Amino acid sequence: MDFLYVNWDISPVIFNIGSFGVRWYSLLFAVGFCAAYFILQKMFKKENVDVEILDKFTIYMFVSLLLGLRLGHCLFYEPDYYLPRPWEIFLPFNFETGQFIGFQGLASHGGAIGILTGIYLFYRKTKINYVWILDRLVIVIPLVGACVRVGNLMNSEIYGVETTLPWGFVFLRNGETMPKHPTQLYEALTCIVIFVGLMIYYFKAKCKPRPGNIFGIFLVALFGMRIVIETIKENQVGFEDGMAFNMGQLLSVPFVIAGIVFIYMSYKKKFSSEIFLDKKK
Repeated sequence: MDFLYVNWDISPVIFNIGSFGVRWYSLLFAVGFCAAYFILQKMFKKENVDVEILDKFTIYMFVSLLLGLRLGHCLFYEPDYYLPRPWEIFLPFNFETGQFIGFQGLASHGGAIGILTGIYLFYRKTKINYVWILDRLVIVIPLVGACVRVGNLMNSEIYGVETTLPWGFVFLRNGETMPKHPTQLYEALTCIVIFVGLMIYYFKAKCKPRPGNIFGIFLVALFGMRIVIETIKENQVGFEDGMAFNMGQLLSVPFVIAGIVFIYMSYKKKFSSEIFLDKKK
């Protein structure tokens, strides 16, 4: 029986400058990050918060996000390889050949932990309300996430199991011959829906969202959907083959639980609505 499907053979490199290739993944990540910055800037102005604080915060986020993404992949998915050779974790080139390869392997759960750590460090420095900044930041994170997942599609990576659905993708660059679920697009669309929903909630809600509520909704929605979509994903590493739940699902569960706790604490009014917890600031 013949099935409709998409033959996918897009190069992950847009163009080359010498031996350096400008990749779709990097471009999309940068576009998402810049768009997130300008939306946050609008939020800060709306609430009369100095935009200079956002500029400092952006540096914290960029560094902590990249560190978290990379460390998350190396420690959660390939510890056997990277722990004996930690110098390769942050090398964007092959240590033996010297060839530029970029950072092969980034984990969104590690990125989430990195962001939470970065916000805490920023709070320690500025005394800005930790929950206040979380509620604003997670509105734009799904936008960045959507860009990253489209980047994964351009890289022909992190896709699903075989499917007979008409929108299945045959990832020709990887030697695939059967259509697979384009789970990158499923996650990208999920991120866009969450982004639009949270934007409407923040800007259009008749009542101002209670502190912590947006963050809780974000955790439940994003990581809840991650658990569902992971059921049709191919395992990323070999040790997942013998597991009832893969690493992506296991790592998502604590975030969903944390989201439920935040929603509950929000309705119990456990979080301050003050932007700065130190009145001197």
